[in-house]
Amino acid sequence: MENFEYANPTTVKEALSLLTAGSEVLAGGTDLLSLMKDDVHKPKRLVNIKNIKALGGISKAGNNIRIGATVTLDELASNPLIRTAYPSLVQAALGITSPQIRNMGTVGGDLCQRPRCWYFRSGNGLLNKSLVENGENKYHAIFGTGSAHFVSASSLGPALMALGASVKIAGADGKTKDVPVSQFFKAPNAEGEREIALAANEIVTDILVPAPATKNATYEVRHKQALDWPLATASVALRMSGAKVTSASITLGHVGPTPVRASEAEKMLVGQTITADTAEKAGAAAVAGAKPLSQNAYKVQLAKVAVKRALLTAAGVKAV
Repeated sequence: MENFEYANPTTVKEALSLLTAGSEVLAGGTDLLSLMKDDVHKPKRLVNIKNIKALGGISKAGNNIRIGATVTLDELASNPLIRTAYPSLVQAALGITSPQIRNMGTVGGDLCQRPRCWYFRSGNGLLNKSLVENGENKYHAIFGTGSAHFVSASSLGPALMALGASVKIAGADGKTKDVPVSQFFKAPNAEGEREIALAANEIVTDILVPAPATKNATYEVRHKQALDWPLATASVALRMSGAKVTSASITLGHVGPTPVRASEAEKMLVGQTITADTAEKAGAAAVAGAKPLSQNAYKVQLAKVAVKRALLTAAGVKAV
């Protein structure tokens, strides 16, 4: 690890003024520090935002629930408001089974973490098309086009996307903007482009989730119950009229360079009652566009099952 400056601002304005070329934001540090130790990132300055009180807390904000960017995953999962209204977020947060990471990792950090692709983490770049297609690719994407074969590492991204959440971003010019989570994640087209809609001199300050009017759930498939990243995830949010679905939002995670919206599956559920049969058909529709690589076709079935289980959980129907 190379030498670097360390800054400890107490306001967002001060933090933004410190984000000059070569600077990196430090929140929980659970991803950034490992990247630095592996010489993938070599920042000249770390700007610690953990002591900025304005970036913490969970509260009601008009028609939204505001989640501060530095709220830890443990705070999120244990908050009474979140536990009652957004079980999909709780399930996603608790899927990170390491208590240490849940206590240190932040909501903003989860959204901004870098891909877990082993080629990228070994210093071979992010768009390593030839290496992935001709090498070990069993944990890579089954959706997406072009050179981006990594999978988005965010645990909360799919759930927030299904819930219609947005990310509030502050810039060095003093202005803020709200970016839908569906537009926050990006598949880069060239090395050096970021996987998120966040410039180097911007900070995520809040996540805004619409006030609950849905039944929602997240279902993850992993190798093991101990700390591990999912092989496939599905997050769903359902609006119901009695037993009938009036609208559905389904997002797949860990199967593409961004969370993947399952639009066809959403459409077919409208007017339907959630049963094991309709949930299974929705799962099949959700993976219809998958394009697996040489070693990861198994992820198609896992994603299909994740959609089915998430739908049944959200609707309160016992899985069979």
